[in-house]
Amino acid sequence: MDRIVSGVGVLDKSMAIVRALAAGPLTLAGLVGATGLSRPTAHRLAAALVDHGVVRRTDDGAFALGTELVGWGHAAVAGWPWGEAAGPALAALVEATGESAQLYVRDGDARRCLVARESPHELRTIVPEGARLPLAVGSAGRALSLGATAPPGEHPGADPGVGGERGWIESVEERAPGVASVSAPVRDRRGVVVAAVGVSGPVERTTRSPGARYGEAVLAAAARIEAALPR
Repeated sequence: MDRIVSGVGVLDKSMAIVRALAAGPLTLAGLVGATGLSRPTAHRLAAALVDHGVVRRTDDGAFALGTELVGWGHAAVAGWPWGEAAGPALAALVEATGESAQLYVRDGDARRCLVARESPHELRTIVPEGARLPLAVGSAGRALSLGATAPPGEHPGADPGVGGERGWIESVEERAPGVASVSAPVRDRRGVVVAAVGVSGPVERTTRSPGARYGEAVLAAAARIEAALPR
């Protein structure tokens, strides 16, 4: 069973089922294999989650994520202080660069994609909203890991991948082969990093120096989101 964190057994087991189904529908046997739960426990909890709309049954009897989660997802995004600004900022970033754009927040030892907008190109990177990715690799992960406080507009760090007046971070084939990205931290009024905004795309278009190509546009998106944060 994956990620038992609270110590409340029934809750941790139920969340293991929900996380397993995030990868796609599963039969009962698939749930047992993915979570390590016993067959009776997996069936009992999955059936209870169906009653709550968190899980549903597909036409062929498999378990899948339920429609109740759709509303929860929108409510979760709207609950972030910059959620309303992120959508327009990312749309403008896609228009300016032609590449896919994402906003990430830190989620423990990982990063979570909060808002995403896809490139119009047929060949593009796709990061689903809600995706949980490693924090240690990729430009967005490193932007979220800056951690140090600084006045807005001043971004510390001597990393060779950092450039620009406020500091963008680039990565080339760091998280996935053939993919490059450029990200910038989003800071609150105290200078604390609260999110990372960036673009990602195939190396064939971004080149192996994506920061020089897209850094300023990413910084503009970060500034737009920062301006919407509560004072």
